[in-house]
Amino acid sequence: MVSRAERSALANWWWTIDRWILAAAGALMVFGLVLTMAASPPVAERLGLSTFHFVHRQVLFLIPAVAVLVATSFLSPRQVRRVALFVFSLSMAMIVVALLYGHEIKGSRRWIFGVQPSEFLKPAFVVLVAWAFSEAGKRRDVPANLLAVLLLLATVLPLILQPDFGQTMLVTLVWAALFVVAGQHWFFVAGIGGAGLGGALLAYKLVPHVRARVLKFIDPGAGGGMADTFQVDTALDSFLSGGWFGKGPGEGTIKRILPDAHTDFIFAVMGEEFGVLACLLIAAIFAFIVLRGLFMAARNEDPFCRFAAAGLVMLFGLQSAINMAVNVHLIPAKGMTLPFISYGGSSLISLGLAIGFLIAVMRKRPGLAILAGARAEAFP
Repeated sequence: MVSRAERSALANWWWTIDRWILAAAGALMVFGLVLTMAASPPVAERLGLSTFHFVHRQVLFLIPAVAVLVATSFLSPRQVRRVALFVFSLSMAMIVVALLYGHEIKGSRRWIFGVQPSEFLKPAFVVLVAWAFSEAGKRRDVPANLLAVLLLLATVLPLILQPDFGQTMLVTLVWAALFVVAGQHWFFVAGIGGAGLGGALLAYKLVPHVRARVLKFIDPGAGGGMADTFQVDTALDSFLSGGWFGKGPGEGTIKRILPDAHTDFIFAVMGEEFGVLACLLIAAIFAFIVLRGLFMAARNEDPFCRFAAAGLVMLFGLQSAINMAVNVHLIPAKGMTLPFISYGGSSLISLGLAIGFLIAVMRKRPGLAILAGARAEAFP
């Protein structure tokens, strides 16, 4: 145990971070490994891979994810902004390269060099938007609100071109939430809401697979038969089969015919093998991180840290909610992972970056508060 009397960088880090959020993230990572062991073997066997191929790779991905989380959590707010700017620029460049030279997978060009750059774009985007909104409140000579709008447009345009409407919707929702949190005029809030609704209607009208998913969600029996809703229907069967307490680890059978059991629909595998109560426990951990993060953000006196913390937990919470809602057929299907639970290297490492940013901006900095008070007294 690290003593409070120590003055090392590690001791200072340990006593200034939010250890509850760190512990909750660690618990999700452990659950993720257990569920990957439960869900991935049938998928690996169907693909002709070794039984625990995805489990071994998840462990390998987890090591850099934890390293990124811990290293990032040591950063100061200024360093967080600089790292976010670097990650955002690099991710945007890689997205453009993926659009031009990446391989098309399931109708989208999202991958380049084995990496999905849009995953890393999200936490960096949130930090930069929080920076812009915080500057708008402090400096009237800087067009920070306009910068925030340009950041949104620059981010969603390449995502739409991939196309990746799930990630587009996610970053837009977080941006709109930060717009409200930043205290912008309700006239502009209504305008942003109208623009978002217009964009959704435009996507429905112009993009065939978006329209097909919405129509299938409204009327599963319409159009192209059961193949279009096979994964969602099978996921619902998993929850019904597992009941409250589940069949037990490794005893699930429906997972053997679920194509994305180890990624987008791992929550359904949890329902079959561990039961609805285990699903509620996981949902409660996600809710705990979001609510604690929002509570800590509300108490933070620094505008940038407040907005960044709120945006990062909303990003985390919305992604979790969307994945779980798709699994129980509350919203149309979206290709979105369950944070720290689903298999995937890019997702896991980017989430480590996001939680690292969150812990960094929420760290207690009594020295800074004392310095700010001294400056206020010296220069009233």
